[in-house]
Amino acid sequence: MTENTAANTATLTHQTFGEDPNVGVGLMADDARTAARTLAKATRARKDAALLHVAERIEAQAGLIIEANQKDLRRGEQDGTSSALLDRLKLDKDRIKGLADALRELAALPDPVGTVVRGQTLANGLRMRQIRVPLGVVGAIYEARPNVTVDIAGIALKSGNAVLLRGGSAALESNKALVGIIRDAVSDQKLPVDVVQSVDDYGRDGANALMAARGKVDVLIPRGGHGLIQSVVQNAQVPVIETGEGNVHVFVDASAPERMAVDVVVNAKTHRNSTCNTAETLILHKDAAAGPAVLAALAKAGVALHVDERAAAMLPNGADHTKATDEDWGTEYLDAQIAVKVVDNLREAIEHIERWTTRHTEAIVTNNLANAEEFIASIDAAAVMVNASTRFTDGGQLGLGAEIGISTQKMHARGPMGLEELTTTKWIVQGDGHIRK
Repeated sequence: MTENTAANTATLTHQTFGEDPNVGVGLMADDARTAARTLAKATRARKDAALLHVAERIEAQAGLIIEANQKDLRRGEQDGTSSALLDRLKLDKDRIKGLADALRELAALPDPVGTVVRGQTLANGLRMRQIRVPLGVVGAIYEARPNVTVDIAGIALKSGNAVLLRGGSAALESNKALVGIIRDAVSDQKLPVDVVQSVDDYGRDGANALMAARGKVDVLIPRGGHGLIQSVVQNAQVPVIETGEGNVHVFVDASAPERMAVDVVVNAKTHRNSTCNTAETLILHKDAAAGPAVLAALAKAGVALHVDERAAAMLPNGADHTKATDEDWGTEYLDAQIAVKVVDNLREAIEHIERWTTRHTEAIVTNNLANAEEFIASIDAAAVMVNASTRFTDGGQLGLGAEIGISTQKMHARGPMGLEELTTTKWIVQGDGHIRK
């Protein structure tokens, strides 16, 4: 495949569908529906072969992808894009290998399509079963995350869905290269190329058209910052699975071992601080012996500390800090910053979390089993960690292969969304001429 091939197959252009984005995206959705019907009947072996071929082509075209990504990065730097967004945007050989490996992991996972959720033979002889089936046509709106392009395409392919992608202007060149490679690889495997399409040619109007495509798009998934997610949630006319911001807390209990507390908190904050599963608030029990060591380790790692009065007293001499405000308690920094609060007991920690949580991931570090169980029972979040970094709220880390996002809602899907979360169910009832009396 040549570079021109990748660019030409990446998107369906205005010349194909005309200038009206609603008409164009509607026709693309129709093509996606047709492709989804074929894909829904494909065998696991055929879908897995396609995933493996996509992985192979992505690695083989790493140079093309990085070249396209460098254009996006240079434009982002010129436009004053934040360091956190630039980090999300960046693709290098290691990250591209990670994308390919995630596709291979997906290929190794069981196919959810056709799985029997439950079934029985009724007293009247009717045989019934509930099976998993693809959702159909899935729309995704995201920003500065070219890895999401590959993750969503891979999960959709394995779960039998077609996808319409709006990857945003920040990653325009990266996504164009990736979508082109994916479409060509799918075509090589004799599957419908329109199982993966991009509406990026239509810009923001493409996103608006996706949100308005009721009856053509089965579900829409936003992934990004607060503004993007809320815009989709509030304006979409199609069903939305809300993926959430991560105002993530770690509570260090009085019983927390110092080494464990330091390791968990520092990893949760610094492993990659531009992600939604990064810790943004540290809560320390007033009697936590590990508190000063945790704060010292964060300061040494270059994390800016926004602390309340009691936390300030635990800081090592000379540690830079600012006074925490309510704005800090509610901020998803996505940067090397953290808010720190000291509490009198577990109940106060839970109350603080309940007030400020975005219901993404919350964590406790403790050696007290009763406190761990109370925390688990009381915290209303998609994921609760006990003595583990919040960075594990991730589809790949939890054995799902890749993920389409982390849902913070309570309908249908919650937490990391993998293959099963892109399926719904269908009832199959078989009889022998049964009629209802």
